[in-house]
Amino acid sequence: MQLPHFLAPFRYVVGTVSGLTLVMGTLSLVPGASAQSGRVFETVEVRGAEFIPEQDIKMTCGAVPDVSYLDLELRAIEECLMSTGVFESVTLTPEGDTLVIAVKELNTRPGRAEASLSYASQDGVIGGLFFERYNLFPDTYGSVRLEYNAEVTRAKARLYHVDVIGDSVDLGVKAGFEEVSFDDTSYTHDTKQLETYLAWTPSGKTRLEAGLGYRDYGLSDVEPNASALLKAEATPSIAAPFLRLGLKHDSLDEGDSGWGAWEYSFGLDQYYWNLGTDDSLTDFRIETRSYLPLGSNLRMLISMDAGTVSGRDGNPTRVIDRFTPGADEFRGFAPRGIGPRDQGDALGGQNYLVSSIELQHRFEDVAKSPFVAGVFWQTGAAWGLDDTQGGTIDDDFYQRSSIGLSLSFEVANAPVSVYVASPIEKEAGDKEQLFGLSLSAKF
Repeated sequence: MQLPHFLAPFRYVVGTVSGLTLVMGTLSLVPGASAQSGRVFETVEVRGAEFIPEQDIKMTCGAVPDVSYLDLELRAIEECLMSTGVFESVTLTPEGDTLVIAVKELNTRPGRAEASLSYASQDGVIGGLFFERYNLFPDTYGSVRLEYNAEVTRAKARLYHVDVIGDSVDLGVKAGFEEVSFDDTSYTHDTKQLETYLAWTPSGKTRLEAGLGYRDYGLSDVEPNASALLKAEATPSIAAPFLRLGLKHDSLDEGDSGWGAWEYSFGLDQYYWNLGTDDSLTDFRIETRSYLPLGSNLRMLISMDAGTVSGRDGNPTRVIDRFTPGADEFRGFAPRGIGPRDQGDALGGQNYLVSSIELQHRFEDVAKSPFVAGVFWQTGAAWGLDDTQGGTIDDDFYQRSSIGLSLSFEVANAPVSVYVASPIEKEAGDKEQLFGLSLSAKF
């Protein structure tokens, strides 16, 4: 089973292949052995790897192209890889100008279970449980994530079966439940959702998805002193099927994006919500990231996130349909910090756009941990309402912007992101947040 490209961030490695000492060049096993008497290969190919990254297998014991190897040295690489304790068998075989590393992994059902305590600007402190396993069923990945605090209850489950049609079409199933009632909102929002989708990966960098699902969501417990618009939008439940079409493409190299070459990614999602009802919606979203190297340890990150939602038959949207950027999405502003407001309530916008330019510098390991510092500028807006309550709500486009500093590093292999930001363009009623933190402690 070849691990699908989109699961790369969740790859679980059994053992510590990538943690072994890297041996560059030719292994010298025979005193006085001449490199010229060996054989040079133009490419090195790994076969049989399911869960351990192929690049790690190549580099761990020094199997690299354009280096002369004696047969005795190839056998030594086999023994080196076997010594990692994660392979049942390893064989190095020349095939023309290619050196083939054929492996069979010991653990064909790797997985993990963990508890976590996290903090993010959007949700605050939240406790979580997570379980995942590859080959939960034959050729099927499965995971479950639970999160909870006083304001948020969230559960997500996923199954992903590879190669249901040929070698490039996979089948996925996603199910989720969420109930949120934030202190700064005048209502409760709950969602139950199930989706089955097909994913086509014509190349390792491009992915197309088509999903059909069912969603039941509602807006309830609206407070008496809330905006009249929120009261009008209250509904205990809208239950209906939906259709999703998605495209993702990236040129990113895992773990070292943009430091040595220009790299980018973009994603498009088109939703058709509440099909067959009077509340049908069309919802389009786009996100882009571009990394431009300016030196060996200096790069520029340029990003954009945007979306638009509207009724397909002239029907209005609700606040639970609209966009409310803030916090980590728009640093310098609090969650639901910008956009149309009424009676102090954030109403969200039918349209939103947030773009960012960030200059990042990578320092040599500080306290044995990667360390990246940046300075950024962000700008954007959220605007547009179907119902302005007779013109009493201002839903026009007003640009906001902010500047700030960011830091990313690791503590005990746990990623930490910190920023300080200050709005330089804002509107009356906006909610600011000058400091942001994201971290997670796993047990």
